[in-house]
Amino acid sequence: FNLKKFNNINEMRNRNTTHFQTLKELPTPFEQSQCVLHKHKLLICGGENERTCYSYHTLKNEYKFICDYPSDVELYGHCVLKLVDGNNNNDKDNNQITLLSFGSGWSGSNKHTLLMKYVSVWSDDNNNDENENETNKSKKFNQLNKSNNYNEWIPFTDNHNHPIIIGR
Repeated sequence: FNLKKFNNINEMRNRNTTHFQTLKELPTPFEQSQCVLHKHKLLICGGENERTCYSYHTLKNEYKFICDYPSDVELYGHCVLKLVDGNNNNDKDNNQITLLSFGSGWSGSNKHTLLMKYVSVWSDDNNNDENENETNKSKKFNQLNKSNNYNEWIPFTDNHNHPIIIGR
């Protein structure tokens, strides 16, 4: 284990040690948010007192709205996980992922365990028809998502449709 000794504070200041990039400002401020990376997107899933979820496109430096958590869900400590497909499908070829969110209110009350079938909100990921304008692509895409329950938080249930709550 070898540490480099800096004889002069200027030596340290002149080193480029930043591995982070400043992102475009979020449409809504978040505290204690949960994020999941999928392809070139960072999915931001709610935070303390904030139920909104966004997709941040790392190449375009833009945000798009995904959905809101249900109004009865309190996010004073929650966790969001990207579930791995048991069929070993290559994540790079799959535009759909499953997210699991669990947590509770401030005192541990109002526990939730929710599931989201997420598909990209970026139309260029889902529709390759270059002759169709962006507005029409977006309308068709939103209609498809609503009919298939994509991009919305729904209760996590067992085979008998009974809610499953993760937590103690």
